[in-house]
Amino acid sequence: MSTQQSSGAVGNIIVDGQKLWDDILETAKFGGTAKGGIKRLTLTQEDRQVRDWFTKACEAVGCSVSYDSLGNQFARRPGTDDALAPITMGSHLDTQPTGGKFDGIIGVLGGLAVLRTLHETKRETRHPIELINWTNEEGSRFAPAMLCSGVFAGVFTEQEALDKKDREGIRFEDALNGIGYRGVAPCGDHPVAAYFELHIEQGPILEAEHQTIGIVTGVQGMRWYEVTLRGQDAHAGSTPMRMRADALVTAARMIDAVQKIALENGPDAVGTVGLIENTPNSRNVVPGEVFFTVDFRDPDDGVVQKMEETFYRIANDLAEKAGLTLELARVWDSPAVHFDVECIASVRRSAETLGYPARAIVSGAGHDAAYMARITPTSMIFVPCAGGLSHNEAESAESDDVTAGANVLLRAVLETDMRL
Repeated sequence: MSTQQSSGAVGNIIVDGQKLWDDILETAKFGGTAKGGIKRLTLTQEDRQVRDWFTKACEAVGCSVSYDSLGNQFARRPGTDDALAPITMGSHLDTQPTGGKFDGIIGVLGGLAVLRTLHETKRETRHPIELINWTNEEGSRFAPAMLCSGVFAGVFTEQEALDKKDREGIRFEDALNGIGYRGVAPCGDHPVAAYFELHIEQGPILEAEHQTIGIVTGVQGMRWYEVTLRGQDAHAGSTPMRMRADALVTAARMIDAVQKIALENGPDAVGTVGLIENTPNSRNVVPGEVFFTVDFRDPDDGVVQKMEETFYRIANDLAEKAGLTLELARVWDSPAVHFDVECIASVRRSAETLGYPARAIVSGAGHDAAYMARITPTSMIFVPCAGGLSHNEAESAESDDVTAGANVLLRAVLETDMRL
């Protein structure tokens, strides 16, 4: 066989699993925590460091790297017909405040492994192949999640993203300018032929069933809410119980209601309160104000709507009975997503050809792929994570499984290049 491989067949090329694993460990140093996880919030200096690394690593395998007006990074490998829209891979390099080494990260580094393999084998493709590092996927600093892929897909405006503030009042635009990754090209002004995303499952199903690959058929619906309750700060020792306007007690009742609502709406429904701010947060002061978030999810948008309506009713009743002021707002609505049947089939055939145990699965977590599916044929590839644990410093995955996912990604991309 010549060193210049033809694009006429997928062939049997595979990624370098050891190099992929080395990349995972190396990038984990940017924002690494004492417990072995990563704190790499979007648009921080740690984010800038990993972006710089990403640029150099992609350039080393023959790609050009650019970034748009919201800092989304694009590593491009030319095709034999460079006028064609690129087939893309992607995920994110930002993390939760106590995040792990794999969530999102293997989607970017697995894509890098694909680009490296194509480069080292001199494999030609008709379409350009691009790898995307999306800005602010987690939403842990600037809500909501998947903000910049959302702008790319036309769900939000660029100005909406630039005006977002973190809990310290820092604007997204200022933070982006601060790390030097604000490009000129408008976010979304970028053609795409198809999109694939590799990710850990973030749940226990694949591991429990001894499946190596999850063939992701879609993403469940999800909505986020912000709740503010205002009562009256008062002295804890001299204010009688019957005369208090205790915001925290009522907030606790609402939080309990979130769990009950989810439990009452079927086996797939979930409800979570993950962020609480209590003011003034002093041991001898009756709390006068509480802010908290609510997250409802289900594969059926109708169930999500029912949970929302029930929570609104209960929250208003509880606030009124306690004599408190209630502010309740939906801040994010991501309807259930169904991925492209041909892209799903490419993932399935790739897993079968490589001999990996696989099963169809719906994603319980949100991903950039959910927004990309609105504008281009899309699918995802899951691999197991230990105990289904994610958004945690102890998050873990096996090197062989990550490599398997990258190999499926490689074949799915090459098959799609021939099909489109």
